[in-house]
Amino acid sequence: MAKRETGLRFQPSGGTRATQLPTGKKQRLTIERLANDGRGLAFFEGRTWFVSGALAGEEVEAMVLNAHGKVVEARSERQFSTSPLRREAECRHFGRCGGCSVQHVPHDEQLALKQRMLAEQFSRVAGIEPQEWAAPISGPEYGYRRRARVAVRWDAKAKRLDVGFRAEASQDIVAIQECPVLVAALQPIMAGLGALLHGFAKPQVIGHVELFLGSDRHAETPAVLLRHTVPLVESDLAALQAFCAVHRAQVWLQGEGPPTPLDPSSELGYSLREPDVQLAYRPGDFIQVNAAVNDAMIAQALEWLAPRPDERVLDLFCGLGNFALPLARKAGAVVAVEGVAEMVERARSNAVANGIDRARFFQADLFSPLAGAEWAVGDFTAVLLDPPRDGALEVVRHMARLGAERLVYVSCNPATLARDTVELLKQGYRLKRAAILDMFPQTGHVEAMALFEAGQEAR
Repeated sequence: MAKRETGLRFQPSGGTRATQLPTGKKQRLTIERLANDGRGLAFFEGRTWFVSGALAGEEVEAMVLNAHGKVVEARSERQFSTSPLRREAECRHFGRCGGCSVQHVPHDEQLALKQRMLAEQFSRVAGIEPQEWAAPISGPEYGYRRRARVAVRWDAKAKRLDVGFRAEASQDIVAIQECPVLVAALQPIMAGLGALLHGFAKPQVIGHVELFLGSDRHAETPAVLLRHTVPLVESDLAALQAFCAVHRAQVWLQGEGPPTPLDPSSELGYSLREPDVQLAYRPGDFIQVNAAVNDAMIAQALEWLAPRPDERVLDLFCGLGNFALPLARKAGAVVAVEGVAEMVERARSNAVANGIDRARFFQADLFSPLAGAEWAVGDFTAVLLDPPRDGALEVVRHMARLGAERLVYVSCNPATLARDTVELLKQGYRLKRAAILDMFPQTGHVEAMALFEAGQEAR
C-alpha cells in the first residue's frame, strides 16, 4: 500500500514495544476527525487508527485490516452513534468493495474534503496558498466511469472463478454484478459478465477483463477486453462473441502482445465537447475515465492558459492529444511531448484526423534532463503539464529557461504538485489560482489544476 501523507500526531517512541494487533481484531473507538483521504481518525492506547466508513464524532466498532507499529488501518463494522452528516451509500457493496470509499459522505462534503487536502499540501510542503481558489470542477456523482478493470482469479483448490473488484486493503475479490459509478452503457455488461465467465470451459486462462465505453460524433460504442494467458478454446470464444453481440460491444483480446480487436475494423474513441475534437485510442492507452469532468477540465485549462494566435505553447505528457489538440485550435503553434512512443503516434494521427496542422509531437523521457532535446529549443510563452502521479520535477526545473510566462499544472497527486510548486517558487513563479477536479466522485482520490505566473525573476 502506498505511503500516506497525513501530517498527524503520533505518540512518542520509547518504553516497551507495543504488541502487534492481529487482523480481524475489533475495537470500540471514538472518531475525532477525518483524515485527508476521508477515513475517520481515532487515537487509542498510543496508536493512530484510520477507520474507513467512519465520520467525525461517531462511536464505532472498528475491525483491524492492517497494523504497522503505531498505525492501524481498520474498517467500521457498526456505529454506536451516528454523525448527522452520514448518508446511506448508493451501492450495496459499500464497505466490502475497495473502490468507492466515501459514499457515506455527502457530495458537497467530499468536495470540501478534497480541497482541504490540496490546501494542506500547499501549506505544509510549499508554505503557500493560492491567491485565488476557483470553484471545484465536478460532474455527476454516479454513472460517470467509462472505463473499469474487472479482477478475475481462478481458485484451483476450490475450482472456483472469482469475478469482481478488489476488496478494501486485501487481494480478495468481491463478487459484483452492478456498479453505480459505471456509465449506463456498461451496467448491463457488468451485470452479465460473471455468469458469462463462470460458463467458460477453461476459465483458468482468464487474466482480467476491462470494460470501455468509446464514442464518436454519432454513437457510443462499448468494448470488452479479455486478457488471457493462453488462447481461448473455440466454445469460450463463441460465448464471448455472442455475449458482446447482445450488448452491441466490441471484442478485444490480449495475450502476450498488445490488445487486438476480433474485428479488425473496430475502433474506439471519444469526443471533446468544445472545441469539437475526436480522439481515437486503443485499450491500454491512458484516457480520463470521467468524460464530463474531462471536458470541463480542458475548458478551464484553455481559459486559464489563454493561448493567443501569436504564441508557442508547450504541452508536456501530452498522451493522445487531450489538451494539445484543443490548444492547437487557439495557439499559433503547439509542441507536444510524451514518453510512450505508441501514444505519440496516435496523437499525430488524431491531429491529422481532426485537420489540425499547428501541433508537432515528440517522444521523450520527461523524467530525464532536458539538455539537448530538439523540442526544447526556443521560447514557449505558455506551458501545460499533465504528469502521472510521480509529478514533473525534472521538467519543472527548466521552466524559466523555457521562457514560460504562464503555466497550467494538472495533477493527479497533490503531494507531488506541492513538491513541484516549491521548485517553481524558487524560479520566481507565483501560484495564481488553484482548483480541485472531482474526476473520481465517491472516492478520496484528488486531482487538481494550478495556474502559475512568472514574476520578474522568472522572465
